[in-house]
Amino acid sequence: MRILLINPNTTTSVTDLITQYVRPMVGENDEIVPVTGRFGARYISTRAAAAIAAHAGLDLLASHVQGCDAVYLACFGDPGLLALREVSPVPVIGMAEASCHAACARGDRFGIVTGGALWKPMLTEFVATLGLADRFAGVQTIAPTGDLIANDPDAALADLARACEACRTQGGADVVILGGAALAGLAARLQPGVSIPLLCSVETGMQAVISAARQPRQGSQRERGPVKTIGLSAALETLLGATSN
Repeated sequence: MRILLINPNTTTSVTDLITQYVRPMVGENDEIVPVTGRFGARYISTRAAAAIAAHAGLDLLASHVQGCDAVYLACFGDPGLLALREVSPVPVIGMAEASCHAACARGDRFGIVTGGALWKPMLTEFVATLGLADRFAGVQTIAPTGDLIANDPDAALADLARACEACRTQGGADVVILGGAALAGLAARLQPGVSIPLLCSVETGMQAVISAARQPRQGSQRERGPVKTIGLSAALETLLGATSN
């Protein structure tokens, strides 16, 4: 099994953090191929940064998907997920989508806790696009963004725990997703002090990726005509079946 792990922001330390966390989840003969965006934001916290990250993810897919059995879009918020699925020859799993579905299987109402206030409306909209608004207890954020939490996770633990409990008391959640690539591993540390189950989005997403990679491969049903493009990478032009203007 060979899994392409896409981090569509440009911070390699986050890619390394995710890779280190998920590697024990696969067998010794399995391979994880971690890649980081070659352009875009250091950390994704706005719609503009997410839009750029979607392009960066497509670029990474085009360059690295050959020989892989599945793709892990390892960014909470799943920028470009549907576009990646449209062109990928193998299954693509988004961290946020997989976590939301897993949370619904675990409880009746789920909440999300993450870093950075700007994520609240973005994730609320995202959950609505999944058709899960009626199961959603809302988003609780803490002030530090994910990149700052990754640099000093101990400093964020108390605030994260309070936010998890707020999902229960304010939104009626009976399960909470700790969302964000940079928060890998913190759910287990927080769980003893939180009264409802916590899901680590990195771990939950990876479980879905492994399951998808082990499924029999189905032939692509996509039918696309030639696309005229300017300025894309050669690999992405090839993947899109592009022709130059």
